[in-house]
Amino acid sequence: MDRDLLAHLPVVRRVAERRSFARAAAELGLSPSAVSHAVRLFEERLRTPLFARTTRSVSLTEAGQTFLAAAIPALDALEEAASMIQAADGNVTGTVRINAPSVAMPLALTRIIARLAGRHPRLVVEVTSDEALVDIVRAGHDMGVRLGEMIAQDMVAVRLTPPFKAIMAASPEYLRLRGKPRALADLKTHNCIGFRQLSGGGVYAWDLADEGKDVAVKVSGSVRVTEPLLAIELASQSVGIAYGFEPLMRDAIQAGRLEQVLPAASIEEPGLFLYFPRRATQAPKIRAFVDAVRA
Repeated sequence: MDRDLLAHLPVVRRVAERRSFARAAAELGLSPSAVSHAVRLFEERLRTPLFARTTRSVSLTEAGQTFLAAAIPALDALEEAASMIQAADGNVTGTVRINAPSVAMPLALTRIIARLAGRHPRLVVEVTSDEALVDIVRAGHDMGVRLGEMIAQDMVAVRLTPPFKAIMAASPEYLRLRGKPRALADLKTHNCIGFRQLSGGGVYAWDLADEGKDVAVKVSGSVRVTEPLLAIELASQSVGIAYGFEPLMRDAIQAGRLEQVLPAASIEEPGLFLYFPRRATQAPKIRAFVDAVRA
């Protein structure tokens, strides 16, 4: 394969990861036509289409899956080799791709990334906000962030936060108008701000405790969101009852904008963890990020 073609491989990879020419172009800082040109060169050279395109979707063909399954590990190995050489001089470079829920930024990632930027200014951190549990390797991410209970056993896990509680809260004004729920059954008569994934699916049940037993409570209300922080903001505006992590509600509760509801029903979550494949442990960019976590 000629060198010009190899230079376009990261572009093809990004289209495969994002399933979108437009998103790949925006993230790479290229024009959509340049991205299309790179993909077309590969397809002409391999004499087979790598992507199936419609007006509404982009997906890998069987040939595309076969090619990228072999090409991506090779590309990663080349990038890691170059990064290791540069790291020997103290210059960690490359891109760390992280898949994390939106709540990970205020709870942990913001301060870690700021610390990392001061130490390794040439290392790029790319965060994809995703509430769903994804296969980070298959999706092209180096690392992920999730609650400890969600992480596969074959991954290396590094704690980001202490354990915290999942609680319910509403504004004093809402509780004055609608009354305070006295038991979990009372939630049926309240406007509960629902959460669902952006990719679709039903509204999440709220994981709570009922007389020492873990229960999943189905809730309903006039508002559903795909962004957990938005639910908290809506609750502070007296829209309804929100369910979320206590550290994210703490300031609003202390300021009097929110009041905890049914505190005995709160459950403790294991906290957020950074995780990545064991084989990636020695990559300089991974080591640099983990060092920033532990600093």
